[in-house]
Amino acid sequence: MNKHKQSILTGMILGDAYLQKTGKNNARIRLEHSEKSRDYLLWKGACFPEYFQGKPKRYVRFNPIFKKTYIYLRWQSSASPEIGKLQRLFYIDHKKIIPKDLDELLVDPISLAVWYQDDGYYYKRDKMAYIYLPRISSDELNVLMHTLQKNFGINPRVKVKKRGNRVLVFPVEETKKLFSLIEPYIIPSMRYKIS
Repeated sequence: MNKHKQSILTGMILGDAYLQKTGKNNARIRLEHSEKSRDYLLWKGACFPEYFQGKPKRYVRFNPIFKKTYIYLRWQSSASPEIGKLQRLFYIDHKKIIPKDLDELLVDPISLAVWYQDDGYYYKRDKMAYIYLPRISSDELNVLMHTLQKNFGINPRVKVKKRGNRVLVFPVEETKKLFSLIEPYIIPSMRYKIS
């Protein structure tokens, strides 16, 4: 896997991708997106034609809490030791983590762009970008914040939401910095996230 592809996959892992262990050394990529994000899902798969064959599968899920039906697409790659290597870096006991050496992995703006397209949101009224985080420890958060500052010169704030979930908040000037880095890599169907 060349560095460009590894950078894209790093952004996918920080975002919505799940790396599923499939043996001692191998793993595969599982992607899930809503049907309206089909173009984005297909773009991700097209970045790795050696791993993604066939087509995504369509699923219907009913959420009993919100009493809504959701349609989503799932696409799983073939397994490989290269994906397995990244799985071992980003997972402990099947739980996704922020590795201590993130500053060596999250170095390319395309990683940021993919992560933002997965978990980011732009609030037009405030002219500020947000990236929603999974549950991570304070130490992991420190590694993430240090990496963003060291490698990209951006300094978001951390806001704690309901139920203890955290979000990275990019004040207006930091949003401008973020968008100047990632704008060349945002695919057409996801440009609403930066405008």
